[in-house]
Amino acid sequence: MFMKMRKMRIFCLLLLVLGEAWSHVTPRPNFVLLMADDLGIGDPGCYGNKTLRTPNIDRLAGGGVKLTQHLAAAPLCTPSRAAFLTGRYPIRSGMAAQNQVGVFIFSASSGGLPPSEITFAKLLKSQGYTTALIGKWHLGTNCHNSSDFCHHPLSHGFDYFHGIPVTNLRDCKPGEGSVFTTAFRLLVFIPLQVLALALLTLAGLRWLGLFRVPPALIFSLLFLAALVLGLLLCFLHFFRPLNCFLMRNHDITQQPMSYDNLTQRLTADAVRFIQRWVPPSSPGRLGRVARSSGSHHGSFGRFEHSFFSLSGQILDVLDELKLANNTLIYFSSDQGAHVEEVTVKGELHGGSNGIYKGGKATNWEGGIRVPGILRWPGVIQAGLELDAPTSNMDLFPTVANLAGAPLPEDRIIDGRDLMPLLLGQSQRSDHEFLFHYCNFYLNAVRWHPRNSTSIWKAFFFTPKFSPEGANGCFATHVCFCHGHSITHHDPPLLFDISQDPRETDPLTPTSEPRFWEILEVMQQAAAHHTRTLQDVPDQLSPGNIIWKPWLQMCCSWSGLSCQCDREKEEGRGSH
Repeated sequence: MFMKMRKMRIFCLLLLVLGEAWSHVTPRPNFVLLMADDLGIGDPGCYGNKTLRTPNIDRLAGGGVKLTQHLAAAPLCTPSRAAFLTGRYPIRSGMAAQNQVGVFIFSASSGGLPPSEITFAKLLKSQGYTTALIGKWHLGTNCHNSSDFCHHPLSHGFDYFHGIPVTNLRDCKPGEGSVFTTAFRLLVFIPLQVLALALLTLAGLRWLGLFRVPPALIFSLLFLAALVLGLLLCFLHFFRPLNCFLMRNHDITQQPMSYDNLTQRLTADAVRFIQRWVPPSSPGRLGRVARSSGSHHGSFGRFEHSFFSLSGQILDVLDELKLANNTLIYFSSDQGAHVEEVTVKGELHGGSNGIYKGGKATNWEGGIRVPGILRWPGVIQAGLELDAPTSNMDLFPTVANLAGAPLPEDRIIDGRDLMPLLLGQSQRSDHEFLFHYCNFYLNAVRWHPRNSTSIWKAFFFTPKFSPEGANGCFATHVCFCHGHSITHHDPPLLFDISQDPRETDPLTPTSEPRFWEILEVMQQAAAHHTRTLQDVPDQLSPGNIIWKPWLQMCCSWSGLSCQCDREKEEGRGSH
């Protein structure tokens, strides 16, 4: 899941290559896992997009299985990636925020995926696989100092990392505006207006002789105004170099990062890694996760097309090395398209969620129903389309079982092995219930009863879209999960997704005779699930997400900022 710039939306690979394990009895598959960032289910051509060409993704779908009800475990980047890597609901690892900010924003934050969590990269490494992640991480970096790397990919089972440790905001691209506009208004502009009004009032009272204003008071108010304005200017000057940079393993290679040919550079590195670890004469193992930014039309449509074209290079390399028939490829997105993403010019650059309601940061179908494609020639039948509910958490047990790695027994794994479903050994998913969280809060429950085609979905609360009648929270750029930003529902809002995928007609006791019975079963399932949760540290607490200067990574200080560019030099060699 890599970049997300609006006008210049970048689609970098978060490529995770797993290589070089070989069983003496039977070969275990390679794994190539590609995950896009904010890619809506309505963006790829194979899911119905008629205006954006995605031939390589369509080629992938044509040669494998297309999941039409594939669900992100969370509608935001950080918790969704944590669930994907661990096979567990993010609330179990503390990667579900109890406050409004549900993702990491600063590189110098102390929160992150706990070292105690087991990723599928760790399991595969224990089975002799070589692992790499190329692209966006967004699961934390350091804990106590700027070089302990406790949350870094290399501490979570990856042998190689090349990409961005945090995220890619429009603030990383000069001239593209800021996602902090609302924060600026609340924390800067309103206080400055209050201070200005206070100064004018005091000046007026003094001029009229109604009040003797102490000079110290005037100077104090002026100092506060200067301090607020100075902090704003410092933030605007330092945010990009301090948070928007590229790393190779533990070293910063470009700060601030350049978007020039970024997708091509990362793709080339992925190809080099595959060629290094899997030479044509020696079949090996590889796996990879790639992420891009999902987008749709407009001036960045060509960048999205560029990403899909470059992803085809990975497929071509597998063909050239004759590894395609022994490689399981997975393609998905970390959550739905960000419908509120609007450029400073007013262009909608958030992507398409097709017919589905809502988008990123919501548990309406548009926020969590994502593309899901798996291909393994000769093993998985080509051209299949499956509508059973599946989750991105399912990749953890699927990959582990195929690699011969036993699942951890000291923790709950919420994902389910997909292979029985993909091989036709089962006609339905092992998920009878799926639980949809909005950060820390249980937002909705999905129930696919045995021996039934109905798929019930009950919402305990829903976000308040703004402006009224919109399909998102445009006033705040993203929807929030508690307080005045939501509407609670008692009884819960109930839909039959199999009949109403757009979630436009909530059921009532009149329209659904089993209304109360269905809700009772779902509420009991939610209560049982809640009892399986344990208290864990909140990795996204205010104390864990704030900027901490002693955690700040900097390649070299130049002009009161961090600047370096080692990408060109290091890119000349093979890694």
